Amino acid sequence: MKVHLQVNGSPTGASTSAAEIAATGADGLFTFEGQHDVFFPLLVAARETSLALMTNVAIAAPRSPLHLAHAAYDLQVFSGGRFRLGLGSQIKVHIEKRYGSTWHRPAARMAETIAAIKAIFAAWEGQSPLNFRGEFVTHTLMAPNFNPGPNPFGPPPVLMGALGPIMTRTAAEVADGLLVMPFNSARHFAERTLPAVDEGLRRAGRRATDLDVIAQAMVAVASSEADLTAAINGVASLIAFYGSTPAYRPVLEVEGWAQLQPELNALSKQGRFAEMRALITDEMVARIGIVGSPDDCAKQIAARFGDHVDEICCYFPGYTPPSADVAALIDALHQSAIRR
Repeated sequence: MKVHLQVNGSPTGASTSAAEIAATGADGLFTFEGQHDVFFPLLVAARETSLALMTNVAIAAPRSPLHLAHAAYDLQVFSGGRFRLGLGSQIKVHIEKRYGSTWHRPAARMAETIAAIKAIFAAWEGQSPLNFRGEFVTHTLMAPNFNPGPNPFGPPPVLMGALGPIMTRTAAEVADGLLVMPFNSARHFAERTLPAVDEGLRRAGRRATDLDVIAQAMVAVASSEADLTAAINGVASLIAFYGSTPAYRPVLEVEGWAQLQPELNALSKQGRFAEMRALITDEMVARIGIVGSPDDCAKQIAARFGDHVDEICCYFPGYTPPSADVAALIDALHQSAIRR
C-alpha cells in the first residue's frame, strides 16, 4: 500500500518538510488548503524530492476551471509527471463567508468543474477545439498565444474529495480518483461510501479499475505511552472539530452518536474547544481514527479499507510523531496487500 503524508503548507517550511517526508520512506506528499495556498508548496517539494505530489484538496468553487487547469498543467510539467489535482467542495459557510464565493448545487458544480478542466486539457493536447458550455461556466476561447500545447507528461489526473453519498457518487462518475474523507469509520466506509462508489460507476458505465480510491485516516501512532496519549488527544480534537459540522453528521449517525453533533456545533460557536474535546471518548477515537503502535495502525488501516484501496493519506493532527514511528508505520503499510 502506498503512503502519502502532509507537507508543511508554508512555502518557507516546505523544503525541510518534504525532505523529512522523503526520509521516512513515504511514496508521496500532499498539501491541505488551510493557512496557506495549496499549490505553491508543491513547487518547492517537486524540486526537493522525487515523491508523488497532490493537492488534497484545492477548493474548486472559488476558482475558475481555467486557473485550476493552468496550475495543474504547470505542476505536472515542473514535477516531471508526478502531480495529481485533488479538488474539493468545502461546506456552504466557508464558501460564502471565508472565500466570498457562491454556493449552489455543489455536487453538480464539482462535476462540471472537472468536465471543464478536462475539456481545457483536451484543447491543449490538440484533441478537440475548446467548446465547453455548462450550467455554471463557459469556456469557448483558446487562441494559440494562450495555449501551452501538449504536456510532455500528459494531463494530470483529477481527483475529487467526498464524504456524503451524492458527492461520492459524483466522484465515481466523473473523476479519475476519489479521496475518501478522513472523518470516517469502518462502518461508514462499508455501508455508505462503497455503495455510493458502485452506484456512480454504474451510472457512468465505468469499471472499478477506472477509479482510484485513495483512503485517508487520522492516525494516532506511537511506540511509547506518553507519545500515544498526546497523539490520541490530537486526533480526538480534530474529531470534535469535524463532528461539529452538520454536513459530517452521517459518520456519527452510522455509529449511533448523531445526538453529539448539535452539542459539538453549539460549543464550537462559543469557542469552547476544550469542552468539545472532552466529549470525544476513547471509543470514538478508535472507531473514527486509527490508534496504536505502528504495526497496530497498519493492521487497522488494512482492516478498515480492505481490498478497496492501495493508497492511504495519513494525517497526524495536533502532534508530531517520532520519525522512527512514522517510518515503521510506512514500512508496515508497504507490506500490506495491494488491491489491483
